[in-house]
Amino acid sequence: MNPPDSHEIESLLTPLLKATGAMIVPVESMQPSDVTLSWGGDVVAAVRLAPLHGALERVIEGVERELGGKLSALSRDGKQTAIRLLDERGAFVLRRAVEDIADVMGVSRITVYNYLNALHRNVEPK
Repeated sequence: MNPPDSHEIESLLTPLLKATGAMIVPVESMQPSDVTLSWGGDVVAAVRLAPLHGALERVIEGVERELGGKLSALSRDGKQTAIRLLDERGAFVLRRAVEDIADVMGVSRITVYNYLNALHRNVEPK
């Protein structure tokens, strides 16, 4: 079987690339920090990861796509689900994430902390 060409690789990885902001780069343009893609032992392309700048916005956009609406327009249950998804995707390790997510959701940071605490205690938030 012949190795896939760059168009086949990109179409296969499009959902992952959109979700992470990464991009496919040809072998001749690879940098040491790129993640290589191999086929039959040969490097056929690489994935260049997105910079951290804008990471929180990309994670929020992914959750909004998944939940089918802006975080601010979600119901209480929807917002709790969004907090769970954001937490699972590591959003809260970023500096000021609680405040920024609270602003995007249209809730207080205390509400975000309550949802997070409930998740980690596995209890329904009030």
